[in-house]
Amino acid sequence: MIKKYCAIVLSVMVTVLSFTFTTNAQSTAADVEKVRSKVQTLAVNRDKKVEVKLKDTTKVKGYITSVAQDSFVVGNSASGSAETITYTDVVDVKKSGGGLSTKSWLIIGGVAAGVVTTWIIVKPAVCDGGAQTRGIC
Repeated sequence: MIKKYCAIVLSVMVTVLSFTFTTNAQSTAADVEKVRSKVQTLAVNRDKKVEVKLKDTTKVKGYITSVAQDSFVVGNSASGSAETITYTDVVDVKKSGGGLSTKSWLIIGGVAAGVVTTWIIVKPAVCDGGAQTRGIC
């Protein structure tokens, strides 16, 4: 009786694990296609710097100099070096230094909050409750 239950549990575990590994292989292929399309999009504008995050947690910065079916080349004009990277090694590719940083957004938000607070506090004090009609009143 115990052998029967062990056989059932073992077969269920093997079935579950086989589905798990199949799903991971398919998602990897989808990830590679996503990275390939992003690299091809960024490679159109060769004078824009890119940042490539690799699976071994390293980052490569430079310019995409060439694109192949299974890899692409990132060149660094400052050092004169070029590195060939396969799509399977890449976690993420993005434009380097694009947009505002979190610090910049916090500063802009702080200034906006200060302006609103000042308007709420200073306007009533200057305008005497609406009795005056000059200036900001």
